[in-house]
Amino acid sequence: MPNIGTTELVLFLLIILIIFGAGKLPQVGEAMGKAIRGFKDAQKELTDTADEIKDAVSIEDKSEKK
Repeated sequence: MPNIGTTELVLFLLIILIIFGAGKLPQVGEAMGKAIRGFKDAQKELTDTADEIKDAVSIEDKSEKK
């Protein structure tokens, strides 16, 4: 994953400001925050489900070995 430096970040923010304008910037930030939060929640849910499946399979394997 490439590192984002200060220059790139400032350029990105400047382009966003030009595209959306100062009035819409808080709304854009809020929407991006909600989207990121949604992705993190979905990732956590998938991780939890994968862990549950892994635990169930390992319990099943232990019972078959006996």
